[in-house]
Amino acid sequence: MRRTNVESNYVILSSVLNACVNIPALEQDARNVVSWGALIAGYVQNGYNEVAMDIYGQMRQEGIEASEYIFSSVLKACASLAGLEKGRQIHSHVIKTRFDSDVYVGSALVDMYGKSGTIDDACQLFDKMPQRNVVSWNAMIASCAQHGHGKKALSFFEKMQFDGFMPNYITFVCLLTACSHAGLVEKGMCYFNSMTRDYGIVPGAEHYACIVDLLGRAGLLVEAEEFMKSIPLKPTASMWGALLGACRVHGNTELGRRAAECLFELDPHHSGTHVLLSNIYAAASRWDDVAKARRVMKDIGMKKEPGRSWIGVKNKEHSFYANDKTHPLTKEIYALLENWSEQMKKVGYASDTNYVLLNVEEKQKEDFLYYHSEKLALAFGLLSIPPGIPIRIMKNLRMCGDCHTYIKFISGIVGREIVVRDTNRFHHFRGNTCSCGDYW
Repeated sequence: MRRTNVESNYVILSSVLNACVNIPALEQDARNVVSWGALIAGYVQNGYNEVAMDIYGQMRQEGIEASEYIFSSVLKACASLAGLEKGRQIHSHVIKTRFDSDVYVGSALVDMYGKSGTIDDACQLFDKMPQRNVVSWNAMIASCAQHGHGKKALSFFEKMQFDGFMPNYITFVCLLTACSHAGLVEKGMCYFNSMTRDYGIVPGAEHYACIVDLLGRAGLLVEAEEFMKSIPLKPTASMWGALLGACRVHGNTELGRRAAECLFELDPHHSGTHVLLSNIYAAASRWDDVAKARRVMKDIGMKKEPGRSWIGVKNKEHSFYANDKTHPLTKEIYALLENWSEQMKKVGYASDTNYVLLNVEEKQKEDFLYYHSEKLALAFGLLSIPPGIPIRIMKNLRMCGDCHTYIKFISGIVGREIVVRDTNRFHHFRGNTCSCGDYW
């Protein structure tokens, strides 16, 4: 009987899992670089990145040197985890084993540094690569896109062709994403229209979603909806999700409702859609509709994912939630936030309570904002990380506008570089400014 793709993937993953469980029982001769590489790659391909990293460590303990194939896999795992310190350790292993000249390992290193928040390191590595391929160029363009360096991404795209490399399907996903994150609407539309005309590449669902995002971020919501009506594909969840997110940012309640309804048809149990719709209603002070949206979530047993920020210090991850008081340094963290309060007022900061989507008094809204998870993580980072080292924070949701403004001011007060990665992109804060130019 023919298996479906899902069944085939399940069988493959089960085989990998069984192999991992039985590693100690394998004959020593069978535990070679090839079997370890297949095992690590299997976990990475199925999203089990932390397990892959653990297996890599076990392999090294047994004295087996990694191949270029293994290095590419574990660097991909680090990129997915944004594990900068582990990525740097693996980079040192790459240099010691002299695989740093391998084009695929080099491309994986560029991707890892870009996704871990160190775009400068990614650029330096790319410049030093003895040879490059399309994967290398795509990794560099994608890194620029994630960090909001739209014009730099376009420059790499032009250099890529000058050096004789033809862009492919993935190249244009990276390029259009870069245009979207930098607000380069006209450029993005030009590149999209050139795909088939100049390169013979038929746009796919990912490219169409990028254009919806490009238009939506720019506030061209009607144009984004019209674009979706004009494409030869049935709009996907990614397209409707991009439109819904744009409606939340730009306050278009009616279009947001329509986008949410289409998403409910495609995936009625996706909590993010319900939360975004509830937030759109709350921003418009439609509290009855907010209550209805939350009631629907409760009836189907769905919970809102809480905002969480985390920061790595000395190879240990420290997580924070809003109003969190569970950390051992809670007293010091809250004292530092209080100390900043007066300084922030002097330099012109004022809480933007529009980002508190609750029907409460203004003072309560200010209190809610003051202890958001990224602010707690930032205070802990400044208490724990020596001067001169950038503070790197991860956030599982989109950073709110108030926290964005707050961290801009703090970067100027403390004279530190602060890097925040949220679900959309990286933000590099220095001297009261952000790399995104307040466009994200």
